[in-house]
Amino acid sequence: MAAARPGRDNPLDQIGEEMEAVLAQTTGFFRERPVAAGLSSAFSAVWIHRMEEHDAPPVVITPDATIDLQWIDGKFRIAGPDKEPQIETPPAGAVIVGFRFRPGAAAGWLGVPAAEIVGGRLNLRELWGTRARELSDRIKAAPDPAGMVRQLENVIGSHTEGRDALDPLMSKAFKVIDEGLEPEMPLVPFLISRLNMRERTLRRRFEDAFGYGPKTLDRILRFHRFRRLREKAGDASTALLAIEAGYADQAHLIRETRRLTGVTPSSLQGAVARA
Repeated sequence: MAAARPGRDNPLDQIGEEMEAVLAQTTGFFRERPVAAGLSSAFSAVWIHRMEEHDAPPVVITPDATIDLQWIDGKFRIAGPDKEPQIETPPAGAVIVGFRFRPGAAAGWLGVPAAEIVGGRLNLRELWGTRARELSDRIKAAPDPAGMVRQLENVIGSHTEGRDALDPLMSKAFKVIDEGLEPEMPLVPFLISRLNMRERTLRRRFEDAFGYGPKTLDRILRFHRFRRLREKAGDASTALLAIEAGYADQAHLIRETRRLTGVTPSSLQGAVARA
């Protein structure tokens, strides 16, 4: 995929114009599954996204608190973590294979703090130099996507197996925030107590592991918690689901959804339903 397109002071303006056609996982073919056992210490899933053969639209990538190692056009690249929506224009017919890092594992695997790659779409060579080229050179042409995925799993697995990339404490912190705190529970004081660390250390560890601090991570995970609830609840009241997800009220949900996607919750749900 190409990098987010320049020429807009605010990417949300462009997203608002194009959202109906461009939600990333609603165009082309997208499938995801758990990674092979040899990669599971650092990665949670592998996915493949094949774009439309003709007139592939720009796609909107909404922040989801993940970092991906991707294979596209014969090169490895790193995507994310994102704090705001990104717009990319993939070539028609492009096939992208992505390996999603487990929460708290990307920095250890890459050898680079996540804060240094926030919002980035970086060729792995920018981080690793010749090591990335050596890794890419081991990937050969395959007759089908499944064969390509197997090759990639073998090559990435050889670099992963036996390495201790995961930060267990930050993985625990991610899980705590993802599950949601009790109403009125102050996030940072709760984490300081739960993780037994000073506030300065806490913020540094979060930026190293996730690319941003606890409050930004909480904002992103709360939004995806609402989306999961919406998928399960169908026609349930948006206001009630907002409260259940951890928002103060429906207006809070709408503000945060626009901030993270560029549209309202109803517009976002409509785009998914039409896919």
